[in-house]
Amino acid sequence: MDFTKTTEQDSNYNHLEKMSVSELLTNINNEDKTVPFAIEKALPQIEALIEQVIGKLKSGGRLFYIGAGTSGRLGIVDASECPPTFGVSHELVVGLIAGGDTAIRKAVEFAEDSTTQGWKDLQEYHITSNDVVVGIAASGTTPYVISALEECNKNHIITGCITCNHNSPLSQTAKCPIEVIVGPEFVTGSSRMKAGTAQKLVLNMITTATMIQLGKVKGNKMVDMQLSNNKLVDRGVKMVMNELNITAEEASKLLDKYQSVRASIKAYKNGN
Repeated sequence: MDFTKTTEQDSNYNHLEKMSVSELLTNINNEDKTVPFAIEKALPQIEALIEQVIGKLKSGGRLFYIGAGTSGRLGIVDASECPPTFGVSHELVVGLIAGGDTAIRKAVEFAEDSTTQGWKDLQEYHITSNDVVVGIAASGTTPYVISALEECNKNHIITGCITCNHNSPLSQTAKCPIEVIVGPEFVTGSSRMKAGTAQKLVLNMITTATMIQLGKVKGNKMVDMQLSNNKLVDRGVKMVMNELNITAEEASKLLDKYQSVRASIKAYKNGN
């Protein structure tokens, strides 16, 4: 298979240092506009992976993201936002990064080059064939990620990936590959830009669509969100008010008692 590494191709622009701030912003924005159209072409691939994730999570499995650098950080961001947004446990969606938690803030030298650590990191979570592992790598060449997915395949664990190159080693390893071909970056090779944006948008799709299918959204509201700050409590009060057609004071009392939008609505409708 031909491996096309578009993320390393020269930028469509040159002499960036000679551009004004206005020119820089306009050109970056023009490049960013192309990302959703690249994702649109990959929607069938995204759907195929999400169907697998839904099936496994409905059966008690978990979703793992594994990546290095920016890709690893994006997976961790998406995983960490699932509990407060959808009220699920922190163990349901897990993000792993080459180099461990230290690498979330600071690059860890050569961590992404290990061909054994990725699988070791997954084993710490007692991973089984009931889980799904999604490798994230813009280039599709990260050894830490590829080797982890290879071991998952050997152990009959469903594997997916998000990459921005066509027919990359990672795409060829994952059973459910997602390829979002965003083309050259504004700054040559800086995959934190369009590639990173594409990965974040796909991650949004994976967890949001999955959680909706798991019943974690009612209408268009996050009825299982954690009431972890005043803004979210206020949002919860409004949800309860609108759903039950009651006053803010009544809604607030229900929320104080049941600590959940869903539970508050259910209790009220049941006459409690």
